[in-house]
Order: sequence, then structure tokens, then C-alpha cells
Amino acid sequence: MLKYLLAALLLATHAASAVTLAQLQQRFASQPVIRADFTQTRQIAGMAQPLTSRGELLIAQQQGLWWHQRAPFSMTLLLDDKRMVQTLNGQPPQVVTAEANPQMFQFNHLLRALFEADARVLQENFTLDFQAKGDARWTLALTPKAPPLNKIFTRIDLAGDTFLQQIDLKDTQGDRTHIELSNTRTQPPQLSAEERARFAP
Repeated sequence: MLKYLLAALLLATHAASAVTLAQLQQRFASQPVIRADFTQTRQIAGMAQPLTSRGELLIAQQQGLWWHQRAPFSMTLLLDDKRMVQTLNGQPPQVVTAEANPQMFQFNHLLRALFEADARVLQENFTLDFQAKGDARWTLALTPKAPPLNKIFTRIDLAGDTFLQQIDLKDTQGDRTHIELSNTRTQPPQLSAEERARFAP
């Protein structure tokens, strides 16, 4: 579940060939609403065949994250500052609040820092390796150096150009997750009525 959160919160940004972390931070913050489709392939240690899922996601800076997996089964995850709500195949939602699980929401704070490319928080929690590849392409390798991230991931690799296109997660159990993002869009910059309803209590 934490991998879904991290994957979805590391989303779109504009990037130039010589972009810096400070520029990334500014560009992340300038995207109030981000929508994208995803294809996620997870290779679990000991399993011959990878697990593939597809769906869509929505990130609104003021409201939170909405992650909807359509296949191979329906799963919706909503995360904001006060709660996490997971709904699986139309079953009653499971709700976790910040009061009930403060460690989870400490993790959420780190995820928001990743989404905003907060240089101070990133440098406190990761060893960073940013590479400009030319033609507006770039990569960013994040090696966690503090809990809770270093208890979950050994490395996180991002790659993109105008938008983030690929996320690769390597965890401490030997599993690997590859996420392809497509059809990323930032317009309109406001949520529709239907999108606002997704974040309703």
C-alpha cells in the first residue's frame, strides 16, 4: 500500500535539460492539480510472473491523493492530511485516521515533501543523484537514509522530460515495482465537481 502512495505522489513536473532541484521544487509547487494514467508492473521475489495493474490517479495539492486501480480488480485509495481510505471491489471502505496511526501520517509528510520536491526535507532523508540527460530529459535517484523510508525502500529512481514518465522502486524485501505514467495533464487547474466529490468526507 505504501508503494502505491509513494508512486502516486511522485508525479508531474516540467523539466529543462539543466534543471536544478530548486527548479524542480518550484515546478512541482506550480501544479495545483495533476491527472495521469498508470501501468504498474511489480516483480515479487520468488515469483516467476510479474503482477501488472492499470488505472488512473489524481493529485490535488489542497485536497490530497486519489488513486484508482481499474485492473485486474477495482481498488481506490484516498489520502489526505487526516485520513486514509481504501475501498476494494466495492466493499465497505477501510479508514485509518492520523490520530489512530500517527506513524503513517509521519510517512505521509515525507511523501508530500517528495511531491513538492522540498529540497530541505529531501536532503534530510535521501542521498540525491540528479542527472540532466539532454533534450529536456532527466533522471533522479533517491537513496533513503532515514526511517521510515529506509526500512521500506533501498532506492527510488525517477525519469522523465516534460513530465515524469517512469518510477522504479526497489524495496528491502527484494521486490521491484516499475510504473509507467501516461496521458499526464494539468488542465484544467481546478477540480471538477465530480473530482471534488472524491475527496468528500
